[in-house]
Amino acid sequence: MAKRARAVRWGVPVAAVAVVAAAVGTGPVIAAVRSDPSLPDRTAEQLLAEVARTWQNGRMPQMSGTIVETASLGLPALPGLSGLSGPPGSAGASPASLLSGSHQLKIWYAGENRFRLMLPGEMSETDLIADGDEVWLWDSAANKATRMTAPAATGGRPEGAFPMRPGSATPFDTRFATPEQAARQALEAAGTDTAIGVGENVTVAGRAAYQIVLTPKAADSLIKDVRVALDGEKLMPLRVQVYAKGAAEPVFEVGFESLSFTAPAPENFAFTPPPGAKVEEGTAAPSAGHRPEAAAEARDRGRVVGSGWDSVLVTSLPDAPAERSGERSGERDGVDLAALLDGVRSSATPVSGAWGSGRLLRTKVVSILITDDGRLLAGAVTPEALYRAAGEKR
Repeated sequence: MAKRARAVRWGVPVAAVAVVAAAVGTGPVIAAVRSDPSLPDRTAEQLLAEVARTWQNGRMPQMSGTIVETASLGLPALPGLSGLSGPPGSAGASPASLLSGSHQLKIWYAGENRFRLMLPGEMSETDLIADGDEVWLWDSAANKATRMTAPAATGGRPEGAFPMRPGSATPFDTRFATPEQAARQALEAAGTDTAIGVGENVTVAGRAAYQIVLTPKAADSLIKDVRVALDGEKLMPLRVQVYAKGAAEPVFEVGFESLSFTAPAPENFAFTPPPGAKVEEGTAAPSAGHRPEAAAEARDRGRVVGSGWDSVLVTSLPDAPAERSGERSGERDGVDLAALLDGVRSSATPVSGAWGSGRLLRTKVVSILITDDGRLLAGAVTPEALYRAAGEKR
């Protein structure tokens, strides 16, 4: 499961995704059953228990389909995020590119060691193809094929190659949320400040599905509810939607657009680099928990004030980033940090109080405060919650 603040260190909008996706604590309050003639009646407690069993056995059904992720967080046009809707393999694969608009991921899954993922671009595609011990990363825009091998500590296949086990150094590592990832974050962390109930049954990708609804009880939360659609037969997450208070449409949604629980054809997993393609050997990076720099990155993410839906991320504004291999100085994951922060400041409103002074940017589901003393505070909360957090002693 993706970690709560995994992307916060790269900039303001990426922090917004983290706080929206992870604003929950521990110990849910379970509500009553909702009946519907198309599916057997199940209570929220029964559904949660069945999902837990499904995740515990770790087995996924064979399938193929298309996942669509759509975000409408209400962020203003920011210069640091310009040009991030291009094809995968360029800036279009960055986490920040998923903060607005719609993005696709195509999937074919025949087993843990036999799958294919494809991020389509306008005139290109990026594919991760695993067929037994052979794993290829194909970038058609760069005309480059990389044969992936795993570090000795992780065993045969690249750790995290499949998006439901993030961690590999590919465009698929933590760039594209899947219904499975989003549902795990929401359900495994639902807490005492959350009412959990069963909503109306829905149809997702032609499949009848139950809906588990997570409703915040915190007054400062900007989130109305989070809705997790579970396949009525497989009990597999098909869609996750986040609704802001006062919004008729979800501010974030990831779900299957099409889905078939049949074995994909073998040719989907066959790959030979085309003539003229550049062929390289690559090593999948270990997950964050095994990387030496993980502790330093965790410190960069700052601290969390409060708990549950009232959580506020408090961190220092990033220094000018040093140049990294393959990136221009001043950029991280395709984001121009200096331009991004300048854009946030110019779009934000001057505010002040007993906590100090700074600039506030408020969207439908995220509030961001940049203080004049060099701090950044973000949360899926009202500005008042940010001001309280800013006034707490460090």
